[in-house]
Amino acid sequence: MEGKIAVLGDTDFVMPFSALGLDTYATADTVDDITENANKIIEGKYALVVVAENIAPTAEEVFSAYQSAPTPCIVVVPFTTESMGFATQTLGEVLKLATGINILQDS
Repeated sequence: MEGKIAVLGDTDFVMPFSALGLDTYATADTVDDITENANKIIEGKYALVVVAENIAPTAEEVFSAYQSAPTPCIVVVPFTTESMGFATQTLGEVLKLATGINILQDS
């Protein structure tokens, strides 16, 4: 499978990805800036979108319509701040969609 990769997060988060040659979208912590960059990513028809966990709750409004579509694959990852649990929750939802069971559910 061939496709482009986009990375959304603050400057510190996207810098290493930029060094690898990926398309990066450094964003401020404002709702308008995050939403604007998320919409640019959707318009860019990326196959994979890597989103910083601290940005993900705000960007979810834009990306939620694409969660059940095969592309873009949206992956939320924690960064330098303490994890808010959003990345784990999002991964659990994707795994449940793929496998039919919630394998990350606490017993």
